[in-house]
Amino acid sequence: MKKGLLKDALIKIAFGIVAMGLLLFLPAGTIHWLDGWLLMIILFVPMFFAGLVMYAKAPDLLRSRLRAKETQSEQKDVIKYSGLMFLAAFIIAGLNYRFQWIMMPRAIVWIGVVVFLLAYCLFGEVLRENQYLSRVIEVQEDQTVVDTGLYGVVRHPMYTATVLLFLSMPLVLNSLISFIIMLAYIPIIVKRIKNEEEVLEQELKGYKEYKQKVKYRLIPFIW
Repeated sequence: MKKGLLKDALIKIAFGIVAMGLLLFLPAGTIHWLDGWLLMIILFVPMFFAGLVMYAKAPDLLRSRLRAKETQSEQKDVIKYSGLMFLAAFIIAGLNYRFQWIMMPRAIVWIGVVVFLLAYCLFGEVLRENQYLSRVIEVQEDQTVVDTGLYGVVRHPMYTATVLLFLSMPLVLNSLISFIIMLAYIPIIVKRIKNEEEVLEQELKGYKEYKQKVKYRLIPFIW
């Protein structure tokens, strides 16, 4: 069973590498795009090693992270809109490089790299703290409320990390237009969080009390 899990994880990573490469380098018209390769490296190298760690130490978590089929109708819309956003952002980034539409200072690229890696570390800490994390909205058997660590600061630290990850990607790619497109992720994730909390309130014991304890959903002192 674990061998099958490793195979599934490696196939997903390989598919992601190919898909991302096509989305970036075909519009760019060249494979000699440093920022495109830079994003590929900082995205997939940590993902590969994180997958190996989960495979060795938390196979159930890895298995749940590989599941991506939503049952909630609202979340199917969220996935659809997110997919369109990513397609537009990455294709535009490639075209921006090809035609040199708006080129930002190189310092912005490296700021994007730093923010991306810090967000990746944040995401890893969330995975360490919460063994019930899944890519789909569901309440697992014997699941309990996690209210310590980052979960004592905001109710959805995983989404905080993804906001930082996604908004830093276009900076790494040196595309202001793509950054503007990626801002659409904020209302998309707000919609997802609201629906997720409705499910958790109904199905997860103690979640209503947790909401009273931790007031903020995504960003401390803001929302």
